Amino acid sequence: MSLEPELAARLKRNADGLICAVVVDHETSDVLMVAWMNDEALEATLTTRRGTYFSRSRNELWVKGETSGHTQHVREVRLDCDADTVLVRVDQVGPACHTGTRSCFDTAERLVLADDRG
Repeated sequence: MSLEPELAARLKRNADGLICAVVVDHETSDVLMVAWMNDEALEATLTTRRGTYFSRSRNELWVKGETSGHTQHVREVRLDCDADTVLVRVDQVGPACHTGTRSCFDTAERLVLADDRG
């Protein structure tokens, strides 16, 4: 598999050859997780419609839900204006976060903005 040449030429990858993938729930637009993709992961995602990412810690591709059963059916992939991030809209089955929560952003922790410090 390889990306279409036109798309591959547009992508702006980081020094490790990766682009950021922001994954959101297709129905609610809630942010579920952030992951990384190399060209192979993006091509696999576009071809199979299964959320496929690149694990920086294991240095290999992983398909979301392959071991947990918490799968992502990809409904849409959008490229941002700088061509360095993709927005992946999915139908999520089960928790998206490896901690078992629906979203990696489900924590109660909120960073305090300068204007809120009073």
